[in-house]
Amino acid sequence: MSPYWLNDSCSPFSGPEGSCNLGNTPVYAIDIDSAATVAAGLKFAQDKNIRISIKNTGHDYTGKSTGRGSLELWMHHMKDISILDYKSPGYTGRALRVGAGVQFSEAYKIAAEQGLRVLGGYCPTVGVAGGYVQGGGHGPLAASYGLAADNTLEFEVVTVNGKHLTASPSQNADLYWALSGGGGGNYAVVLSLTTKAHLDGATAGTSIVFANTATDKYWDAIGAFQKRLLYLNTVPGFATSWGFDDQAFSLNVATLPGGEQSNMTAAWDPFIKELQDLGVPLISYNTTRHPSFYEHYKFYEFPPEIYSTNNTIGGRLIPPSTVQNNLPELINVFRNIVTDATAPIKRISGISLNVTHDRVGNTAGSNAVLPAWRDALYTLNVGIGFDADSSSAELRQAQAKVNSWQALFEALTPGGGAYLNEATFDNPNWKKDYFGANYDRLLDVKRKYDPAFALWQHASVGADVYWKVADDGRLCRTP
Repeated sequence: MSPYWLNDSCSPFSGPEGSCNLGNTPVYAIDIDSAATVAAGLKFAQDKNIRISIKNTGHDYTGKSTGRGSLELWMHHMKDISILDYKSPGYTGRALRVGAGVQFSEAYKIAAEQGLRVLGGYCPTVGVAGGYVQGGGHGPLAASYGLAADNTLEFEVVTVNGKHLTASPSQNADLYWALSGGGGGNYAVVLSLTTKAHLDGATAGTSIVFANTATDKYWDAIGAFQKRLLYLNTVPGFATSWGFDDQAFSLNVATLPGGEQSNMTAAWDPFIKELQDLGVPLISYNTTRHPSFYEHYKFYEFPPEIYSTNNTIGGRLIPPSTVQNNLPELINVFRNIVTDATAPIKRISGISLNVTHDRVGNTAGSNAVLPAWRDALYTLNVGIGFDADSSSAELRQAQAKVNSWQALFEALTPGGGAYLNEATFDNPNWKKDYFGANYDRLLDVKRKYDPAFALWQHASVGADVYWKVADDGRLCRTP
């Protein structure tokens, strides 16, 4: 979780005599083990007019899984996993059902043991069924099968009035639609998720690193990489995770399910030649082939420090037209960000994947994923790192800086948006940028299943209808 939501708090185990305060940490938490426990927690909180927060793993940049003065529904121990043969009007085949506490590393492993692979993200400790999928959910297999929300078959939920429901395209279809990309923890409490499971097989990979040894050539090389993405996103299944600062660029991993090393070499040879022509030396370059996706994933798994909590990020979905028509302007924004002397640690990163409706095989409106995803070349992050003991004032400065960086991309991406799980909570354009044309329909679903707006999250649908955040961080009813 971003320290913006943790700072000025203390350990809940410090005892009643501690001199610090809980800050944004919930006052009490219920260790959820069943639908009945969720229903009881929801009833108690609403009867006593207590704020509710829902937390699984707490990978959270926007403060959705915490809340000052709240009662937390802690989903982390809902660890059931099962593989089943699923049959419905829209899908017949293998599926994975996971409890709300199951993480990617657990789901990937169980699926692989059965010769299968499922949609998930890059970080092994993120939960499968929580805010990840409810926000859309990207990952290394998305270019093959679509976003996590595109693969969801059904949700098991408890609504705020205590009803235990299934939400699928044929049951409570409006709730299923909203939960599939319309934002986490805002419409109902998800107990489990059933997602498509795909036949596993060989997976090819690549990583590349080069350094900034000559500034202008370095930025020409990054421009060449951007242009190369235009081709790579036409290759079915090709996904990349990459990042850079003013010192070096790294392609952390390129993923091609069903590919061979020769496919990777052919895909990257033109770019490698451009680097050579520019005189930009490679620090490393490798291609691999593993017999399964899980083995590929483990080989390229990022080190834990990549997921340090001492950072905050903003983001923007970048369409192909920005690279095709405004590449010099885009590179200029990149340079200005990573050379900003007011931020000591900064980095730009991206996940490129093609999730157009033609590639995924669904239609517009089939779920609540932000429509701008379907036109995106990649999802971009801009981030600031800081010391673990940074003050609240320093964190606010970092948040303001990231917002200013995030805004720099708006003029280059007219009509676009951002991946709501990797953006800022206080973006003034959050409705348009995070939900787009889906917002009004999502608000209708919110009013139907949570008419008193008992579930509240920053920058979530309906956040400004009944509640406002008071100066002390608690929620107050709007007049």
